[in-house]
Amino acid sequence: MHEAIRKADVLIEALGWIRRFRGRYVVIKLGGSALEEADAVNSLLTDVIFMETVGMRPVLVHGGGKAISQAMSDAGIDPKFVHGRRATDPETLEIVARVLCKDICGSLVDEITRQGGAATPLVDLDSSCLVGEKLKMNDENGEPIDLGRVGQVVDINRQLIQETCDAGHIPVIPSIAFDADGGKLNVNADTAAAAVARLLNVEKLVFLSDVPGIFLDRERPDTLLSHLEVARCRELIADGTIDAGMVPKVDAALDALEAGVRKVHIVDARIPHSVLLEIYSDKGIGTEIVA
Repeated sequence: MHEAIRKADVLIEALGWIRRFRGRYVVIKLGGSALEEADAVNSLLTDVIFMETVGMRPVLVHGGGKAISQAMSDAGIDPKFVHGRRATDPETLEIVARVLCKDICGSLVDEITRQGGAATPLVDLDSSCLVGEKLKMNDENGEPIDLGRVGQVVDINRQLIQETCDAGHIPVIPSIAFDADGGKLNVNADTAAAAVARLLNVEKLVFLSDVPGIFLDRERPDTLLSHLEVARCRELIADGTIDAGMVPKVDAALDALEAGVRKVHIVDARIPHSVLLEIYSDKGIGTEIVA
């Protein structure tokens, strides 16, 4: 009886949040090491199905950098990175497109279907709901760097995403964009998710990571920061507390917040049902960033 009452208390705690977020969009970015653990991915997809069932509009954006690097290695191609971006020649681009659009996206849609949900991939090898343009970067001397077919998202097919959600399906979007000429572009998944969140004007943007959030000291779990504002984030980047792979993720988060996204969450994908715990509980388990 006590266990049954405890479960009822959990549902009641979630009720207010369910009512508050009904009909609101939330973009969830999945990628990197989070994709390597099948159990963690399946748990996440259960969370996403739950969110759609109780009235939210989850949009799943994914990358797959490690799987792409493995596929390139299998093809005898050495990956080349410039300022954290994968240099993408035509041969590399075809591998990126196949891994993201067919292998990973297909497996996510299949698992959502297996669990009783409904999902629609918003990409194939000839089109995507992400509209992009080539990314322009300069080196330390101000000279342009040619990254090949690397891009950034400048627009989305908003109507297609809305219609997919209206039909009760979960949109699954790999980080591949198409330019005005119909050419594919390899897009960083963090920045792609932030662009979708910004252009959809979503309630929340959730980054699934392999760490619980942002720490003042990564060696001390008790220094996890559960709540941050934009100004404080910029200070932590400037003094090196936020560094390495967390920097582009946080930069993308700040851009999304400045464009009107209400909250950004960074949570640990390895914790079962981490997304539900972060969104539908009073305390949360990761780091939330607000304007």
